[in-house]
Amino acid sequence: MKKFDKNKVILGIAAPLLAIVAALVITSIIIAATGKDPFHAYEVMVDFGSKADSQVWIINKATPYYLSALAVAIGFRMNLFNIGVDGQYRIAAFFAAAVGGALTLPGIIQIPVIIIVAMLVGALWAGIAGLLKTTRGVSEVISTIMLNAIGASVIAYFLKDGRLAVKEGNLVHTPYLPDSAHFFEIPTTPKPIYGFVIIAVLAGIAYWFVLGRTRFGFDLRTVGQSESAAQASGVSVKRMVITAMLLSGAMAGLVGMPTLLGVSYNYGTDFPAGIGFTGIAIALLGRNHPIGMVAGALLWGFLDRTGTQLEFEGYAQEIVGVIQGVIVLCVVIAYELVRRYGLKMQQRKVGEELAAQARKSDKAEVSA
Repeated sequence: MKKFDKNKVILGIAAPLLAIVAALVITSIIIAATGKDPFHAYEVMVDFGSKADSQVWIINKATPYYLSALAVAIGFRMNLFNIGVDGQYRIAAFFAAAVGGALTLPGIIQIPVIIIVAMLVGALWAGIAGLLKTTRGVSEVISTIMLNAIGASVIAYFLKDGRLAVKEGNLVHTPYLPDSAHFFEIPTTPKPIYGFVIIAVLAGIAYWFVLGRTRFGFDLRTVGQSESAAQASGVSVKRMVITAMLLSGAMAGLVGMPTLLGVSYNYGTDFPAGIGFTGIAIALLGRNHPIGMVAGALLWGFLDRTGTQLEFEGYAQEIVGVIQGVIVLCVVIAYELVRRYGLKMQQRKVGEELAAQARKSDKAEVSA
């Protein structure tokens, strides 16, 4: 049984508390600088966010955010910066919508087929970056940014009437999915919660188990901490890089599924974009921990929801974006400060123990 470490617990609590306090102080100063009352803003946000319809909206909004954060976190855990989640989930959703719209199968087959297609396309698109990194040494940051642009161009080429899309008035989108492809909903009042939230929970559990409780997860984390040490222990670094990118892309393929299977039932020019970049912020906010990212995704959904109400109260519409940026910045800085303080404490403790041992050794020599 592990010994209870009081200092470790205190430091673990200190980091998020420091981040919250700093974020509130800085945000309050910014709001006050615009000539508005920051305390009234917080009151409006809490009051509006506590309503039943807002809570359902926040959960539905947080579901794709969380899946996006998981996709980013898989790369982060082995020191890979997959900035291409946005392109991966969009191209995955597009081809999944095209395949799903062309098929009419029982729901028990149709829905898994659409999800599997999305995961495969996302994995293959991310795997290109992994392959470029291991064979040509191309930074995954550069390659995934380029793949985002290429993915958008591929979608634009096929999303035309007569190719993989149809025209409906002024809108162009893939054919509608059949009723059998509509994902179930969780009945709540006043509006239902997307059933895909259950898939997100299962994805979070799988992330926790695979990366934290398996040999593969240990190898992946080892590569992220030290490639040379991992190589010396017999781990193939190149294979792990490609595998991590494939898994990250497969998870990214799920990001667009709540919208595709529960809202739009097709992929069109109005399909939501930018969720991949939000996932980066949430992964940083949640420190790549499955529970931490849940809190981050819900917080992001809360800010998105209450931000609209702040506009009605006369606050600048950009204030929510400022709040989100300040929160991420404060979290990163607070955890780094606490980490450095904890390291100094540990070094001081080791120094004191070595000094005590040296004194005992000197006394023993004098007695002899």
